[in-house]
Amino acid sequence: MKRYLNYINGEWVESASGRFAVNTNPATGEVLGEVTQSTREDVDRAVQAAKQAQKSWRLVPAPERAEILYKVGELLKERKEELAQILTQEMGKVIEEARGEVQEAIDMAYYMAGEGRRLFGDTVPSELRNKFAMSVRVPVGIAGFITPWNFPIAIISWKSLPALVSGNAIVWKPASETPFIAAEFVRIYEQAGLPKGLMNLVYGSGSVVGNAIVDHPEIDLISFTGSNEVGRQINERAGGMLKRTSLEMGGKNAVTVLEDADLDLAVNGIIWSAYGTSGQRCTACSRIIVHEAVKDELERRLLERIAQLKLGNGLDESVDVGPVINRSSLEKIDEYVKIGLDEGAKLLCGGRIVTEDGLEKGNFYAPTLFTDVKPDMRIAREEIFGPVASIIPVKSLEEAIEVNNSVEFGLSSSIFTRDINRAFQAMQDLDTGIVYVNAGTTGAEIHLPFGGTKGTGNGHRDSGVAALDVYTEWKSIYVDYSGKLQRAQIDNY
Repeated sequence: MKRYLNYINGEWVESASGRFAVNTNPATGEVLGEVTQSTREDVDRAVQAAKQAQKSWRLVPAPERAEILYKVGELLKERKEELAQILTQEMGKVIEEARGEVQEAIDMAYYMAGEGRRLFGDTVPSELRNKFAMSVRVPVGIAGFITPWNFPIAIISWKSLPALVSGNAIVWKPASETPFIAAEFVRIYEQAGLPKGLMNLVYGSGSVVGNAIVDHPEIDLISFTGSNEVGRQINERAGGMLKRTSLEMGGKNAVTVLEDADLDLAVNGIIWSAYGTSGQRCTACSRIIVHEAVKDELERRLLERIAQLKLGNGLDESVDVGPVINRSSLEKIDEYVKIGLDEGAKLLCGGRIVTEDGLEKGNFYAPTLFTDVKPDMRIAREEIFGPVASIIPVKSLEEAIEVNNSVEFGLSSSIFTRDINRAFQAMQDLDTGIVYVNAGTTGAEIHLPFGGTKGTGNGHRDSGVAALDVYTEWKSIYVDYSGKLQRAQIDNY
């Protein structure tokens, strides 16, 4: 059986606990291997390694740091298919999606490598004679990462690549459900020549390893992607230590379909957004806000397409929908379906755990569609994180925007319309960090900021140039070559 170990200070090491956890394939129940379970002491060793390595790494010119990121991109590209296969085996998403996720990491590596020559500051005119004024970016120090299982290589690429090119060191706890792809990602950094101590991988539970990262006094920054509940707890504790926190905490995303929409295009966008990755995306569409004039026709077309979706092992190229991650997620999804029925929503299809056709050993849930859902129902307000979508009828664009904005999350939204005026009104008034016009709620590109408003996050962004603001501090520098004391705001007036 394969055993996966921590990576601390450039070495693969077993935790002193001596304990291991089993990792399984969510599509088949097959045991894939086991993973060391770490302690607070393991986290501290990783922090000390990171602290020592960062002292010299911050002095390496950013273009030189970037050369390693270019190598990471090349290695990811060479191993794209192998990494996609590993990702699908332990997370379950269909292989086409897994390839797309690895490509996202490739794109991010090249993009952030380019930022090695664009860590721009500002030079500004001083208000005093013979004085020079400028600002520069400097690294924060040690970044602690806590990442989820649904995009196990894309999300760590969003975080680690800008952190490293900015001159920081890393201590990373990946999700317990996806340890193998984490190890392979670290091996790519190792192969690319990243100096030891800059990337440290510590496996274990959130209650032990996650808490140890959040609480460690020498970790300067916490970047977390996960649930709103856990994110709030992290923010409270880390904030009490004056640590910077970057939080991305999910969504309750809606696709709005107006009466003038291209319904075939809207159906394509909804199917991909709601049932791709089995609904296990923070950007997944779980609400369909539709104008009452086209509601019946949209329902008919959606049911026709949903009936054609094939469930199965994501390694099968013909499969459209893979498993959900584990049994507890399966049961949570099923519980939400029962809540929807109790609330009076009408179930059009799905609504059950799938145990036939050779799928009984996996964690499969039938793609589910509710209709006549009211905006205040729990299934229309709470994140389900599964292949469940709810149709909410409205009478106007204004009502659609109000319904869209009524939930506590604000990650992604979408509108289908042929009217340019209404499209721009939606772009202005939809209260989400990401807005799509005539596309679904998912499919972000790496060169724009990723994140949301309200309960989705705390104002920071992954991806794009905005990510550099998470991993750098601003330093303002003044050089006075006048040969005398000049007092700003006093001597210039």
